Amino acid sequence: MKPLSALFAAAALLAATAAQAQTKWDLPAAYPAGNFHTENLVQFAADVARESGGKLKITVHDNGSLFKAPEIKRAVQGGQAQIGEILLANFQNEWQIYGADGLPFLADSYDAAAKLYQAQKPLLEKKLGEQGMMLLYSVPWPPQGIYVNKPIASAADLKGVKWRAYSPATARIAELVGAQPVTVQAAELSQAMATGVVQAYMSSGATGYDTKTYEQLKYFYDTQAWLPKNAVIVNKAAFDALDKPTQAAVLKAGAAAETRGWALSKQKNSEYLELLKKNGMQVLPPSPQLKADMEKVGQVMLKEWLAKAGPEGQQLIDAYRK
Repeated sequence: MKPLSALFAAAALLAATAAQAQTKWDLPAAYPAGNFHTENLVQFAADVARESGGKLKITVHDNGSLFKAPEIKRAVQGGQAQIGEILLANFQNEWQIYGADGLPFLADSYDAAAKLYQAQKPLLEKKLGEQGMMLLYSVPWPPQGIYVNKPIASAADLKGVKWRAYSPATARIAELVGAQPVTVQAAELSQAMATGVVQAYMSSGATGYDTKTYEQLKYFYDTQAWLPKNAVIVNKAAFDALDKPTQAAVLKAGAAAETRGWALSKQKNSEYLELLKKNGMQVLPPSPQLKADMEKVGQVMLKEWLAKAGPEGQQLIDAYRK
């Protein structure tokens, strides 16, 4: 009998080892399944599973289904989720550097955004490290324009308009142009427009298409004001608990996701603008007056931001402008 019980014990041990061999991570994200950021995350998770030989399984929870956008960073920091995707500019009130890529007309092209990211990255890595996290990769949204329910020729035409604010920067723009800021996250935007809570907002072609903005607002002014970035952050303790080959798999898949994500963002930008037009939206260049007004707003905001960000902020801007 003894060999048989030994056999059972060995089988049970093997089963337990197999069960332990797969680590499971949750990845909360704020955007819908069809959004290019989310598609990139799903591809990243598949790459991790393949590269780690199935040792690490990452489940992507899209559209704010596990944690809402503002809660994701805290969830990763506290270990309720091992990895998550955040919009950096959402956390500017916590630390000004998070909002550098939300400053209007500071970096208004993909090349400028890439340069800003290189200047911002060491500061981000240091800050996230102090908070028990690590920056895995970052991908920009397409350039931001103005969605509005009427034609506009200057910033004065936005006075009194109900303006969606989703970050400190977008709220401040509203104040500077005399619009009424209303805080609405991406997942609630369609309903807010349908009920008249929001009459205008600044975002990319991606958000406009995802939320079917063309059903409610008929004008998009392609101001290319800034390219805010999503960042994928990892709980450091969860990462450190992985074996070395699995850690390498996560880093490799992250690097691939960053490269792929930047290329996808560029490609999708023109696709989304075409889709908006196809669905009856007028996609227009800003008038010289509107562009000048918005650049003035950008200058005021950069000055305010530098006053709050201090030497660290100045160091970032100097490195970017070098």
